[in-house]
Amino acid sequence: MIYLSEFTFPSYDEEYAFRLNRLKRTCYNTMYPFFVLSAHGLERLDFAPVTIFYGGNGSGKTTALNVIAERLRVARGAPFNKSSFFGDYVGLCTHRLASPLSAQSAVITSDDVFDFMLDLRGINEGIDRRREELLEEYLQNKYAHFRMTSLDDYDRLKEVCSARSRTQSKYVKDRLSGNVREQSNGESAFLYFTQRMEEPALYLLDEPENSLSPARQMELREFLEQSAHYFDCQLVIATHSPFLLSIGGAKIYDFDADPVDVKRWTQLENVRAYYDFFKRHRKSFEP
Repeated sequence: MIYLSEFTFPSYDEEYAFRLNRLKRTCYNTMYPFFVLSAHGLERLDFAPVTIFYGGNGSGKTTALNVIAERLRVARGAPFNKSSFFGDYVGLCTHRLASPLSAQSAVITSDDVFDFMLDLRGINEGIDRRREELLEEYLQNKYAHFRMTSLDDYDRLKEVCSARSRTQSKYVKDRLSGNVREQSNGESAFLYFTQRMEEPALYLLDEPENSLSPARQMELREFLEQSAHYFDCQLVIATHSPFLLSIGGAKIYDFDADPVDVKRWTQLENVRAYYDFFKRHRKSFEP
């Protein structure tokens, strides 16, 4: 599914004209995001069901993602670095939609995932306090000298019988809704994506591999592939993970190239570095 088909950024000449016409002799420490993407010759992007922005730190891939998100006014949770000129820059951009954007469209960043894990940690702390209370309750009920004298004691009788007929762990587990801490940070991060990306929409993902082990990155790769190919999602992903770069059919823009250019994932410098490293150490993996 394609919602966003084309996006154009201002050229260097347009940015320079803006600076001359609007700023005159006023001095500013930064005009971000002006002159970031144009420095790499980036003026236009054409999108596929899965489009990937590849590049190192400072390459502009996250800047491009945020500019697109602001232009399309898609929902986002975590704030981002927005200078005084961000709105002016976005106003110089243009875009073309192939289909109307779904209201579920969103930007998902590593900060969103981190906030989700913090929320789970807060839940865990509440669960831990409740567990301690239940452990104490179990001991009181199991060894209580209790005798039922009226129907008013029926509920207490059930608690005593429950404690005496169960092990401590079984008693506590039956009374807890579930211990979220049984999930690692990676599992929690993966859970966030599966819960947040339930509806057909345009999703802009900024380095979703953060907090994920290689095994989890491969699971995320499969989830993203299925979301795009079978569930009418369009994905724009900023990443340097070789696992995500290998998503089948993805259109990859190399932001480290000058000018920015489309490449196969096996041509990318980061991927080639992994390939060369393991190739040199191939014998260490063989029996």
